[in-house]
Amino acid sequence: MNFIQCYAPTNDYNEDAKDQFHNRLQSIVEKCQTKDMTILMGDFNAKVGTDNTGYEDIMERQGLGERNENGERFANLCAFNKLVIGGAIFPHKRVHKTTWTSPDHTTQNQIDHICINKTFRRTIEDVRTKEGADIASDHHLLVAKMKLKLKKHWTMGRTISQKFNTAFLQDTNKLSKFKIVFSNKFQ
Repeated sequence: MNFIQCYAPTNDYNEDAKDQFHNRLQSIVEKCQTKDMTILMGDFNAKVGTDNTGYEDIMERQGLGERNENGERFANLCAFNKLVIGGAIFPHKRVHKTTWTSPDHTTQNQIDHICINKTFRRTIEDVRTKEGADIASDHHLLVAKMKLKLKKHWTMGRTISQKFNTAFLQDTNKLSKFKIVFSNKFQ
C-alpha cells in the first residue's frame, strides 16, 4: 500500500515550478507498483470542475466549479496513472465538496483531493469534507471512507497431503525390505 501526500504550487506560480512539481510527482507515482493500492492525496490547488469530458474513467460529474489550469494538469496526471479522483465521483451538497474557503468567506473551492488507483476504486465508499473539524486552517478536513477487503496471500505453495501406498506393504518381501530401510534411517 502506498500513500503519497503532497502540496502543489498555486495557479499563480510560474510554469517552471508547476512543471517541476508535476514531473517529480509523476516519477514518485511511477515507482509504485500497479498491483499495490496507491492513495494520492493533498492540496493540489487544482479545481477539476464538473465537466468530465475526456476524463470519464477517472471522475464523474460531481466536482465543484470550473476546471482551472492546475485542474487540467492534475486530471491529466490522474488519467495517465489511472488514478480515480475521489471527490469527483460521489454526489454531495456543495458544503461537503468545498475543501477551501477564502478568509473573507466569499470564495469556496474544491482544491484538495484524495485519489486511488482504478483497480481499487471500489475500496472507497465516500469522500467528503467535515465542516466541524477545527484544524486551524482555511482548508476543511477531507475524509475518505474506505473498506478494504483483504485476501489470504500464500507465500509458500500449499502442501498437498501425500497418500501412502499401503497396498504395496501387503507383499511380505516388500514389507521386510521397508522395515530394514526404515530402521536403518533412524539408527
